[in-house]
Amino acid sequence: MDTIGFEPHDHSSCIHDCIAAVDTQCRRAGLQFTPVRRRVLEILLQEHRALGAYEILDRLREEGLGSQPPVAYRALDFLVKNGFAHKIERLNAFIACTHPGEHHAPVFLICRACDAVAESQREPTQGQLGQAARDAGFVIERAVIEAEGLCPKCQQAGAA
Repeated sequence: MDTIGFEPHDHSSCIHDCIAAVDTQCRRAGLQFTPVRRRVLEILLQEHRALGAYEILDRLREEGLGSQPPVAYRALDFLVKNGFAHKIERLNAFIACTHPGEHHAPVFLICRACDAVAESQREPTQGQLGQAARDAGFVIERAVIEAEGLCPKCQQAGAA
């Protein structure tokens, strides 16, 4: 299981690589990766934590890219619909996908102390969930798992 978010890494490279991958995928699929959509993705990539739509809208407003909620929501809808971002239901917030263009079932590890979010991926038809589905005669088509706990940094800091 590949987890991105809690371990140290070259964050500027992380942002650049993701934007480049999304730009390439949009060109191949004939999708418009507008300046606002790009900027919303960049905002999501700046921190490994989920951001609410109004938090994103505030940043867009500060930069003169829009001040009405539909601006942020349309960009977020585009990013989520095309697999470039995910909605974290538990937080009612959004995070950039760390595996853009790859078909995967995300597993989100949410730190309850600092709100950092790491994305991992897991095949939902495997493990206990897959076995439970098979036992029930159920076919899993989509699964998103959100787990709350403490990230390594907050564990070291003694967060309770």
